[in-house]
Amino acid sequence: MIPAIFAGCATNKDFDEGKQLIAQGKMDTGLASLEKAAREEPDNLEIRAVLARQREAVAGRLLIEAQNARSSGDLDAAEQKFRQVLEVNQRNERAQVGLAAIDMDRRHIEALKQAEALLERNDYPAAEAGIRSVLQENPMQGDARRLIRQLTELQLRDGASMEPTLLKTGFKQPITLEFRDTGLKSIFEIMARTAGINFVFDKDVKQDTKTTVFLRNTHIEDVFKLLLMTNQLTHKVLNENSVLIYPNTPAKQKEYQDLAVRSFYVANVDVKQMVAMVKGLVKTKDIHVDEALNLFVMKDTPDAIRLVERLVTLNDLADPEVMLEVEVLEIGRNKLQNLGLQYPDKINVNMLTAGGVAAGIPATWTINSTGINDLGWSAEGLTGFIANPAVIVNLKQQDGIINVLANPRIRVKNREKAKILIGDKVPVVTTTATANVGVASSVSYLDVGLKLDVESTVSLQDEVSMKVSLEVSNIVKEVPVTGGGLAYQVGTRTAATTLMLRDGETQVLAGLISDDERITITKVPGLGDLPWIGKLFSSQSLTRNKTEIALLITPRILRNISRRTKTDSEFHFGTENTAGMLPVRISKVAARSLAISSTPTGGVAATQRDFLRPPLDESRPVREAAAAAPQVAPAVLSLNVPEQVAPGKDFTVSVNLAGAENLPAADLELDYDAAQLEVLDEGEKSGTRQLKLGKGGGMASLTFKIIAQKSGTAQVSVRSVTFQGDSEGAPPEVKLPPAANIEIR
Repeated sequence: MIPAIFAGCATNKDFDEGKQLIAQGKMDTGLASLEKAAREEPDNLEIRAVLARQREAVAGRLLIEAQNARSSGDLDAAEQKFRQVLEVNQRNERAQVGLAAIDMDRRHIEALKQAEALLERNDYPAAEAGIRSVLQENPMQGDARRLIRQLTELQLRDGASMEPTLLKTGFKQPITLEFRDTGLKSIFEIMARTAGINFVFDKDVKQDTKTTVFLRNTHIEDVFKLLLMTNQLTHKVLNENSVLIYPNTPAKQKEYQDLAVRSFYVANVDVKQMVAMVKGLVKTKDIHVDEALNLFVMKDTPDAIRLVERLVTLNDLADPEVMLEVEVLEIGRNKLQNLGLQYPDKINVNMLTAGGVAAGIPATWTINSTGINDLGWSAEGLTGFIANPAVIVNLKQQDGIINVLANPRIRVKNREKAKILIGDKVPVVTTTATANVGVASSVSYLDVGLKLDVESTVSLQDEVSMKVSLEVSNIVKEVPVTGGGLAYQVGTRTAATTLMLRDGETQVLAGLISDDERITITKVPGLGDLPWIGKLFSSQSLTRNKTEIALLITPRILRNISRRTKTDSEFHFGTENTAGMLPVRISKVAARSLAISSTPTGGVAATQRDFLRPPLDESRPVREAAAAAPQVAPAVLSLNVPEQVAPGKDFTVSVNLAGAENLPAADLELDYDAAQLEVLDEGEKSGTRQLKLGKGGGMASLTFKIIAQKSGTAQVSVRSVTFQGDSEGAPPEVKLPPAANIEIR
């Protein structure tokens, strides 16, 4: 049966043609011919075996080409190669994984294009969210890592918060804000009307808390965060313009604070060490560790998770690796010289028979009471002879040079030990005899030759510190032991040192020299000691063995840890209570840029002054501002009161003088219904109050309480505004706002 199969193969044209095409490098065409031959002879084992091998070879070549195309960024060519692999083998897992990776790469490219467009528009939070979604799927994506580094540099340069701010207000103009001993409720009410933000307060928030703040040219989002921080409050964004405010206490944090779960795969560091760092720095308690997969899962706030993500990226680095190029040179020189005449050192006396004489074999002889071999005690039959040659002339001289060169190359990780053995393992048999059991033998092996141990440590300065231990051993002689065993006498030369080499620098270790010289003189007693002619009766043998070991070692760093920049290695941590929360920044202001007037004295009651107004255009040249200084800007006076207040409740009335940057300080007289309203200050219940406005106008406010017990309407109005007389020119007339009605219900 088998000869018939091979005979069929020999006559299969497609099979022969396929093998020839494959040998010529035409893999696809040759594979098609082999498949045709296999279809024609499905039972032919040789054709099926060759077809299977060639399919694997073609698939392997296509996979390599596909991976190279993907690495170079040619995703279309990579996809085509992967699909060709699936045509060869529909179940090839590497091709299926490659196609899925190409789909992921295309999604990542589109996401990164959108992130770049967002970066150009300075929309940092949205850009960061897109980039981090890519890094979560592929932490080694080169463009994503480049963009996240660029984003960090832009944020640090512009002073923008790295926190993705979800709160969006319609009021983008910087404001100047001045509050003194004002209730939080009043401040948030003014901010809500100005910026269009909806505030929802938790029931435990004390809205009557007094606060003082003076800020200039600051965004309203930063003012909002500062107010929360200084009053032990925090917030939760409900939508783009709605915020929930609650006390910053552990109990409230558990109720309102959002948590997230994230899995981190650790590739190069022990996951237990990484988790210990996270627990020590971020104080995360809810962590699950999977040592089999080398990952950990944590539950914490989104800020803390982003912080851990940066810590993992910063510390999960591959160990440095170094290639050790070792050259071992053993130089041996042997010299043997044997000159002189060697005389016999003994003469034998024995019985010889006729046959023994002919064959050269002495006869055995015995001594007894009758004599020697029963021949009597005479010396008859005893013959003396020399077994070895009478005289040997030694004329021998031998010189030998042995060079043994080994050039191993070994790759080793940082702080790991590399071992090299060049030599033999000599068996040593040990015999153990036990009573009533028998004899047992065991074999152990002794390393003889050159042993080299190197432990390398790679530094950030591209230097390699190495602990080198070199041992050279050889068998001197064999030593028989009792019981038939055999032991060995081993000669050893060792050297150990610690050295520091730069990348590519070669160090030579030499001087392990063994020099053995032996002289042996054989003489004829008496005659060999005679002067001059004594050399005719002596023979001299000189043996000299000299060996030297030289070791050349060259480290070449294949991978090292690059020193991180300050941007990557140093970043804001947050606060002790809230890890990952970035600081709130406010704009820098010029010296003496705040206009603060003194509190009124005398019979006028102390008032609360709150200012909320747009800042001056500081981008104009100084000379333009000086030329425009005498001009008086138009001023608008407005009166703000709540529409409806319940009996017994407090409310705030504010008067705002806007567009009066060049005006002097002003006195404002306010009338109110004293029968139904009461001012919460120490002044009299006269129905009028005077308010002070600083230079440039601003806002002033008063806190009232409803004292009426029945429903009705109370009225508040501005009677007059009087500017102080220190301005140049006549101040403009300010139109008084209409009286405001407050419905008591």
